[in-house]
Amino acid sequence: MKQASTLPSRRVTAETATETAIVGTAEDDVVAVPLRHPWRWVVAAVLALGFVALLSSLWSNPNIDHSTIKNYLFHRRILGGIGLTLALTVISMLVSTLLGVLLAVMRLSRNPVMNAFAWLYVWVFRGTPLLIQVVFWGYLGLLYSQISLGLPFTDFTFFSMDTNALVPAFTAGLLAMTLNQAAYSAEIIRGGMLSVDTGQHEAAYSLGMSPAFALFRVVLPQAMRVIIPPMGNETISMLKNTSLLSVIAVLELYTVATQISSQSLRQVELLVVVSCWYLFLTTVLSVPQYYLERHYGRGNVRQQTPTPLGRMISTLRKHGKPHAESKGLQP
Repeated sequence: MKQASTLPSRRVTAETATETAIVGTAEDDVVAVPLRHPWRWVVAAVLALGFVALLSSLWSNPNIDHSTIKNYLFHRRILGGIGLTLALTVISMLVSTLLGVLLAVMRLSRNPVMNAFAWLYVWVFRGTPLLIQVVFWGYLGLLYSQISLGLPFTDFTFFSMDTNALVPAFTAGLLAMTLNQAAYSAEIIRGGMLSVDTGQHEAAYSLGMSPAFALFRVVLPQAMRVIIPPMGNETISMLKNTSLLSVIAVLELYTVATQISSQSLRQVELLVVVSCWYLFLTTVLSVPQYYLERHYGRGNVRQQTPTPLGRMISTLRKHGKPHAESKGLQP
């Protein structure tokens, strides 16, 4: 009888202890409440309203002919200027990057002649405005009427050609932009190479790697994390700097728009067309820069932040999950 009377009491005690533990755990949990920032939303709303008001005032301005913008936004001449602008940007950046790598290696070389030449090159092309360089190459025929190749200090020549025929406007603009950008690319690449620890060089040499092999297989891949962001900015700047070639009549985007506006007397409308295309092209160029930064920054962070597309997908899944659960709970 005693054992039978004690069993229910033990059972009740165990159940009571379990309930007490559950209640205690729930009471001891710390609920983290995120800090609210109401003024952020106020400032964001003011900025958004100001931006919308500016766009609305520009679009509703009676002095702007919207039909002109619509007619010339995808005009054949405008699209031709865009193609030439992209060609100038791509070729200039590719060639200037190769020259930049060479100049950066020369700047870091122990050879005093190579070091001095690279320093002099960077000093000259960074110290003079790009517009002056464009005009210089564009009017090179005024300085040299003929470009000849032969024995120096003699009249014997292997090759001779008229300067204006050898260096037309497109070539002159390409030379100016490429040689100018090479100076900036050299300093960016040199800074990236200096960011790599010297122990990496020593480890590569201890494995029997040659200096050139260690440069392209060990140093540059690690330096890309530092090189890519400024080089992406330089690419976007190169795209916009092609408008300077209008002074030597290279038919890029801005030059074509200027010619059309001088004929139609619609300067503001053509400027709007040009601005829309530059904004679109710079946005497109920003996409590969973003993913290149993520690719070369993988070893520097433990966990990368999700991409904009990944955040959008996760947000859609988060909002769609409660609906799916509610449907599953329906009888």
